[in-house]
Amino acid sequence: MGAFKKYFRQSATYKIYKGLSEEIVDFLNTLGGIVQNGFAALKYILAFQINPKEFMWQCERFGISSLPITLSIVGMTSIIVASQVASEMVKQGGGHFVGLLMTILIIREVGAIMSGFAIISMIGSSIASEIATMRVTEQIDALKVLKVDPVKYLFVPRILAGLFMMPVVVIIASIVGVLAGAVTTTMTTELGYRAYFDSAWLGVYMKDLSVSLLKSICFGGTIALISCACGYAAKGGAKGVGIATTKAVVWSFVAIVIWDMIFAIIFFF
Repeated sequence: MGAFKKYFRQSATYKIYKGLSEEIVDFLNTLGGIVQNGFAALKYILAFQINPKEFMWQCERFGISSLPITLSIVGMTSIIVASQVASEMVKQGGGHFVGLLMTILIIREVGAIMSGFAIISMIGSSIASEIATMRVTEQIDALKVLKVDPVKYLFVPRILAGLFMMPVVVIIASIVGVLAGAVTTTMTTELGYRAYFDSAWLGVYMKDLSVSLLKSICFGGTIALISCACGYAAKGGAKGVGIATTKAVVWSFVAIVIWDMIFAIIFFF
């Protein structure tokens, strides 16, 4: 029997089983940590126990430091889409709908989702690596010794900054995206700026703007929470910091795509 167990543990079947079981356990532990820390942070937020100085610093981090890369990504995405769609629509006689199509696309999807990807890549990864480094170097343990709750000190300002600043970033990025689409359309077709903007608002309603802002609030809070939670759970030195940062980025990407799907089903299905 012992020889069979030894042989079985060396087989590919056992390695696959062990790998899957470890991934499932890791998934549940990560999800549990995110939910647990999220409720703990919510308790402090509802009690208005917030560090104003740290909150303002995190707002600057989310809202200003991230703008260059966010505007670049959204602007270039709009240019790519407009350069391929505008000329084809004009050929098919739908030139007077180009502005409408681009505006709806940017407000509903491109502005929020591409801004989210940019924030994850720049800010989310930075938050995760920062907190993970504090964890593996025992700085978080030092906070606990000083009777400072790490969730209150680290999580709350970052989550609030994500909730408040993500909509601002999305608004600015969406404006840049619409303008980039107008410039590209004018350069690649015979349509002028007036034709583009006259059609831009034909099918855009307050519902689209409201959903985009609500979506961006969920994106910002989720990115900040996941980044903090993954960094907080780091262990194992420098390697652990890298694993925590990678996990934060992957989980954040998946989370905002799930949020986007939920909003699409609820409001536009």
